[in-house]
Amino acid sequence: MKTIILGAVIVALSLPAHAISRYDTRRLSCERVQAILESEGAAILRYPSPRSSQLTLYDLYAKNSRHCQSGEVARPAFVPTANNSRCQVRRCETRRHNGDN
Repeated sequence: MKTIILGAVIVALSLPAHAISRYDTRRLSCERVQAILESEGAAILRYPSPRSSQLTLYDLYAKNSRHCQSGEVARPAFVPTANNSRCQVRRCETRRHNGDN
């Protein structure tokens, strides 16, 4: 039994940690944001609220639904970037239960 537990611990420690990156979209071009999502699969994107520059909005954005959490899908969304006020990306959102993806 100790061998099984030790083996499981060794395997768990050898697996890479997949920390998700965070980016401030105001400092990046639209093309760079899209390239980040393409290469990393998913990232947390932050940007100022259009209603109050004192507030920062953020969410998980992804290349496609495979990179979202269980029960979520990637839907089209827009974020402001340094060169585009409406840069098209995909945001992970809770899957609707009416059959829509």
